[in-house]
Formats: sequence, C-alpha cells, structure tokens
Amino acid sequence: MNQRKVLAWIAVLYFAEGLPFGIAYDVWPVFFRVHGVSLAEIGLMSLLSLPWTWKMLWAPLVDRWGHRQHWITVALFTLGATTLAIVPLDPSRPSWLMWGLLLLFTTASATQDIAIDAYAVDVSTPDTVGSINGMRVSAARVALLAGGGGFIFLAGTLGWTPLWFALAGTFVGLAAVAWLSPRVALEETARRHAIRPVLRWALRWQMLPVVAFVLLYKLGDSTLGRMVKPFWVDRGYTLEEIGAISVSLGVVLTILGALVGGWFTNRYGIFRALLWLGLAQMVSNLGYVAVAALELPRQSIYVASVVESFTQGLGTAAFLSFLMNLCDREHAASQYAILSALFALTRDVVGAFSGLGVEAWGYAAYFAVTTALAVPGLALLPLVRPSIRVAEPAEGPR
Repeated sequence: MNQRKVLAWIAVLYFAEGLPFGIAYDVWPVFFRVHGVSLAEIGLMSLLSLPWTWKMLWAPLVDRWGHRQHWITVALFTLGATTLAIVPLDPSRPSWLMWGLLLLFTTASATQDIAIDAYAVDVSTPDTVGSINGMRVSAARVALLAGGGGFIFLAGTLGWTPLWFALAGTFVGLAAVAWLSPRVALEETARRHAIRPVLRWALRWQMLPVVAFVLLYKLGDSTLGRMVKPFWVDRGYTLEEIGAISVSLGVVLTILGALVGGWFTNRYGIFRALLWLGLAQMVSNLGYVAVAALELPRQSIYVASVVESFTQGLGTAAFLSFLMNLCDREHAASQYAILSALFALTRDVVGAFSGLGVEAWGYAAYFAVTTALAVPGLALLPLVRPSIRVAEPAEGPR
C-alpha cells in the first residue's frame, strides 16, 4: 500500500477505536445521571473500563488466530448489537442485564483496540511510523469529540433513543468498512507460538529500562491533565470558556500537534523526537505553573492551554512511535497490549492521587511537581536508545 492509502485506513480504524471509548467515558455518566442513577452507581461504572487495562490477557488470541480484520469486524458488530440491546432497558434502574451489556460493550471495544493497534504495527515502516501515529492520535481525538461532547449535545435536541440507534448503525457501518481493509501477510509459524516468544521478549534484561521509560515518559503530562479542568473551575472561568478553549480548541491543537509530531518523527527519527518533543511537552507545564503562581491577565490561561494541548500531541506521536517500534509484527497484538497497559497503569494510579496533591500543596506547587515528574523519563532516554530498532537519521533538528 502507498502511504496515502495506509493513512486513510489508519484514520478510519482509529475513528472506530476512539468512538466507543468516548461513549463509555463521556456519555454513559451523563446518560445515567439524567435518568436519576445515584452517584455511587455511576462511580462503580468505572470498573467497566477494566477490559481496557487487562486486554493483554486475551491479546495472544488475536495474534494466534485469524486476520486482524476478523477481530475488528466481530468487535464492531458486537458494539452495534450491544448498543441496540440497551435501548429497551430502563436506564433509571440499571439491572444486572444492563451491567452485563455495558461490560460486553467495553470488552468488545478493548478487543478491537488490540487488533487495530496490531494492524498499525503491521502496516508501519520506518518511513511512515511517525505519520501513522500522528494520524491515529488525530482520528481517535475526532472520534472522542464526536462520541463524547457531540453525542451529548445532540441528545439535548434529538433525545437519547434516536442517537442510540444511529450509534448502532455507525458501528455496523464501520464493521463493514473495516472488513474491506487490506490484509497484511504474517509469518504463520511464528503466529502458532503466541505466548512463549512474547514472554522471551518481555523478560529480557534490556526491557528493564524500557518498562521504566514507558511508565514515566508521559507521567508529567498525565498528572497535569487530571487537574487542569478543576483549576479552570476554581479560578472562576465559565463553562463556555472551558468548553471552547480547554476542550474544543484543545482537541484541535492536540490533533495538529500529533500531525506535526508525526512529521518530526519521520524526519528526525524516534530518539530525537522523544528527546525534543518530550522536552517541549515538559516545558509546557510551566505555563500552568506561571498562571497559578503569578498575578497574570485573565486570558493568560488561554495561552497556557494552547501550548499544553499542542505539545501533548507532539509528545504522544513520538511516544506511540516508540511503542510500535518495539513490537514484532507476528506478536504485535500481545506486545503492544502489554506496553499500553503499562502506560495506562501509571496514568490511572498516579492520577488517582492528583487531587490529594493539589489539596496538600496548592495548584502552583502541584503543577511544578508535574513538570519535575517529566524529568526521569527523559533521563532514561540514553538507556532505551539501543532498543530502538530503526536506524536514526544522521542529521539533527535545524
């Protein structure tokens, strides 16, 4: 496939990957709350996201049997059927059947994530890995915007039921399109042994700095992001400002940053991208430090938000390129699932304590700590450089 065709398929598949994630994280809490479900039950719904964390447990099945398209198509049909099955149930009193269907929804979504991420590894080359990761971040963000805020906005005028039917139809349509995506031939002998090679890959001593790097590289960015929206609220900014600048414009700038980050990775190589874009990602946190610590004009937070959103996209494109580079095509589903689970573990565990950090230190000091948390990951770069399997370009940034 030529690069343009590859990027087009990546855009479609990562839109399909991001859409159910937005429904589960953004729409379900609003949907059930407006129907009178208690906050306690809505809080428990966070357990429904466990399949995204534990997907590595069944990722070897995706490596072992069938084409990636088989798994993606079945998962999308399941998402469509599950969405339809929820419609006649009473959302004000979630039954065990409702909970089971929601869990099936997130499990199907996690399964298609495994296959789509593996497909991205399958079709990537040293010349396209940066562009692929820029496109996948962009398409997923568009899907999150459509399946989150867009869905909720339309629900206010159209009602919930027509939107659930439309969503189910969208999943079925995406399933049909995904089935048509070009197959990538994989070495069958290697696929028959799906677990032992992955264990050898994961348990090498060379993976120790890699594991530490995966846990730490996005830590400063993740811990900042958890407390950005509460900071806007506590500083007295309106919901319109938060929605327009921090959310909507933020998504656009993250997409732009991901595309630029993908170009930079293609041009200068993964190591230089991790270094320079990681530094930009770290320094951007200082914008929020300044806004929180100094008496600045009200609009200064707009600048901090714009810079942080853009550099988040830059760093994410470089980081995902690194993760893909570590994976073998025949075992990409299992290997990438392990790496993404490591990243999610740090993000979720440390993020859970972010509110305590703000309460203890205040926003300015907490944001300064998030900047410092980015340093260990960057310091590990010399140790992980030998793990990058693509030859780096000789020229540096100009």
